[in-house]
Amino acid sequence: MTDRIEKAVELRNTKGYNCAQAVLCAYADLYGLDEKTARKIAEGFGSGMGGMGETCGAVTAAFMLIGLKNGSELPGDKSSRPATYKQIREIADAFKEKAGSVLCRELKGNGGRPVCSCPDCIRTAAELIEKNAGL
Repeated sequence: MTDRIEKAVELRNTKGYNCAQAVLCAYADLYGLDEKTARKIAEGFGSGMGGMGETCGAVTAAFMLIGLKNGSELPGDKSSRPATYKQIREIADAFKEKAGSVLCRELKGNGGRPVCSCPDCIRTAAELIEKNAGL
C-alpha cells in the first residue's frame, strides 16, 4: 500500500473526514488542489451522497479523481468523455466485486453488520484508483 492510501484512512480516522473527503484529499495535490478546497468539494458526497446511502463516498471521490486526470480543459470538448466513463465503470465494477456493492447503505449493512467498513472502502477505492487510473 502506498502512503496516500494510508493517508486517506488516517484523514478519516484522525480528522473526521467523510470517505469522499478522505480519498479526494489524499490525492488532491496531484491536481493542484489544496486540501481545504478538496475537502469542501467532497463534503456533500459522504454517507452515500449527502447521507442518502447511495454511491459510497470513497467511490465518488475516485470518480472525481478520474475526471481530474482525464477531463478536457477546453469548454465543449467531449473527446475525453468515453475514456473517462469507461474508467469510471471499471472502477465501479472492481469496487463492487471486491467490497460487495457500491451503495453506502448496503456496505454499511442496512443497520446490521457492515459488509465493508468505511476504512476498508477507502482503502479499496484508493487501491483501485492507483491501480486502474495510474495515479
